[in-house]
Amino acid sequence: MKMEDLVNYCKQYGYIFQGSEIYGGLANSWDFGPLGRELKENLKKMWWQEFVLSKKNSYGLDSAIIMNPNVWVASGHVASFSDPLIDCKKCKARHRADKLIEDATSGKVTADGWENKEIEEYIEKNNIPCPTCGAHDFTPIRKFNLLFETYMGVTEDSKSKVYLRGETAQGIFVNFKNIERSMRAKLPFGIGQIGKAFRNEITPSNFIFRVREFEQMEYEFFCKPDTDLEWFKYWKQFCMDFLIKLGLNKDNLRFRDHSKEELSFYSKATTDIEYLFPMGWGELWGIADRTDYDLNCHMKHSKEDLTYFDQDTNERYVPYVVEPSVGVDRLVLALLCDAYKPNYEENGVTRELLKINYKLAPYKVTVLPLIKKQHAEKANEIYEKLAGNFPTTYDETGNIGKRYRRADAIGTPFCITIDDETLNNGTVTIRDRDTMKQETIKIDEIVNYVNSKINS
Repeated sequence: MKMEDLVNYCKQYGYIFQGSEIYGGLANSWDFGPLGRELKENLKKMWWQEFVLSKKNSYGLDSAIIMNPNVWVASGHVASFSDPLIDCKKCKARHRADKLIEDATSGKVTADGWENKEIEEYIEKNNIPCPTCGAHDFTPIRKFNLLFETYMGVTEDSKSKVYLRGETAQGIFVNFKNIERSMRAKLPFGIGQIGKAFRNEITPSNFIFRVREFEQMEYEFFCKPDTDLEWFKYWKQFCMDFLIKLGLNKDNLRFRDHSKEELSFYSKATTDIEYLFPMGWGELWGIADRTDYDLNCHMKHSKEDLTYFDQDTNERYVPYVVEPSVGVDRLVLALLCDAYKPNYEENGVTRELLKINYKLAPYKVTVLPLIKKQHAEKANEIYEKLAGNFPTTYDETGNIGKRYRRADAIGTPFCITIDDETLNNGTVTIRDRDTMKQETIKIDEIVNYVNSKINS
């Protein structure tokens, strides 16, 4: 499947639209439409259930987007949160130098952690061209900070520089002590957060794979220093299992452990879970052992004590942190790539199908009156009943076959047809999206039937 085919599909069926489209759009700005919004919410609910609500040692947080600028000084973002920027002298196109290498080698070589000189030498030695014009004539690399800057203040002379957060993790770190104290939390424990982050990317690309405004599902797991690598292995596998639970094909997923050269100076271990997107393998989820780096940085700059007193060992120390962090938008892209079947053939029928996890599907049921004049009143009555239990839609336009196909195309698991039998016997025909099997059930059984299928 080509990425442009998926982009067209998302626009046609109300999943994702070009941002500010009537004004010509804005580079890599995307709006999630009615179905896209529901898919994102369902995904976030599943993540929140698995990572926060289902674990007795996990807590939720919703921290501010605009924080004291010293937060970003302490974390190192102001000084070093940057990408290697390189310009083509011929066409003036700007590129991330490390991504030039990755794209030119189809992901076989990554320049993560390389010094600028190493990147420049590799591009020169391997004659890597500009992907825009094909020339091989670049400027020297310079650093490009990814933080968006803005200003706070009532009057012009009182303005102070602040930043839109580049990640949601720092909100968790600065609230570590608040949550430990207020929730009487004991190590090990985790803090989860879902929220917007902003990065002034040099070359946002590939639909919603890399954008400047995105949502993160961030989780920071605090533990005793000598247990961090054990927990790192646990979360690494837990994240992979969660992706498979969402319905992603195992064959399209793989672990990529970072080499010693790639590791951040503060990390003991980092692994990416990669997905096979239409443009090739790309990072989907990052799991990192961040040691005690973040809490130590904030202790140093804030002068506040962020140590933990261990009552079991009667000692005080700075906890280590294991971070499984995933972008909502990128995970939505993987789910759509995996589930969209433009020419799906089964039982001799070719159809457009979004074969997505029932729990993630925007609508669980569509109600279809077989003949509008005869069955619409009863169909609307059933719709009202079902809509109070799960997301339900209603379709009375076109023949029943076309309406089935529309429901299949947006991923709705169940179609419920109202006909003469409904009026006479109180039964409906319910059709399963994936098997196309039809069953006759009582109206009063619909809610339990659908819920049992969704939760099975």
